[in-house]
Amino acid sequence: MRLALTALIFLFGLFDLFMGLNFLFTPAETAAGFGLSPVGTQGLSTLRADFMAFFGVVALCMMIGAWRRNADLLLVPAALMGTAVTVRALSLALDGSYPSWRLPMTVEILHVVLLVSAWRVLPHHKIEELTS
Repeated sequence: MRLALTALIFLFGLFDLFMGLNFLFTPAETAAGFGLSPVGTQGLSTLRADFMAFFGVVALCMMIGAWRRNADLLLVPAALMGTAVTVRALSLALDGSYPSWRLPMTVEILHVVLLVSAWRVLPHHKIEELTS
């Protein structure tokens, strides 16, 4: 069970890393798939910085947490993805739906379920262990 969870987390982390790298190297093309369009170089800079930061932090925490079997590192991406899916649900209620709304929410929900499940199964590291 632990091995399967660790492998899945690592694969999801790779997916997120590639999403971040896509925003870093081809921000306009990648943003179009999200329904976004940058306005000038400031828009490109914002896409690169914000989306690479989001997906990069999610990916690194997941991959390092899986590699080291440190469940506590999985709480960061779980919180980020949980926040994203919660705000998407709020946006659905306030703004209405759009044709492809299910896909990003499904991906985010899968992340949260996987990460919280793994957090419950994988070992937790005490603060003393991390500082020594």
